[in-house]
Amino acid sequence: MSEAKPKRRMTRQRKKILEVLKSTTCHPTADWIYEQVKKEIPNISLGTIYRNLNVLKEMGKIMELNYGSSHSRFDGNPVQHYHFTCTECDNVLDIEESVHKDMDQRIEEELDCEVDYHRLEFFGRCQDCK
Repeated sequence: MSEAKPKRRMTRQRKKILEVLKSTTCHPTADWIYEQVKKEIPNISLGTIYRNLNVLKEMGKIMELNYGSSHSRFDGNPVQHYHFTCTECDNVLDIEESVHKDMDQRIEEELDCEVDYHRLEFFGRCQDCK
């Protein structure tokens, strides 16, 4: 039997991190978020940013975009959606196309499993780089 996760409260630091993420569409790194939050909370550490990003992800408030590189990017929109990553400039763009829920159901039926979510990503050159 699994233990229930402890309820997390929305601390001042978490509120500010979430505010920064929701105010941008650039899918920033933790370092960029740190620089923005530090303007209002000067004594915050990069470690605190990382810990709170993980908590916000666990709370379902943000998404972590991990492409297997040395750094993740973060998205203030926690609703499942797709992304396009430019292979030239590393810009990450949201794709407004709706998430295909029927794909989850088809995979569940085909493999007799339970799908929690899926990830579909597009890579190429953005409008500025092509």
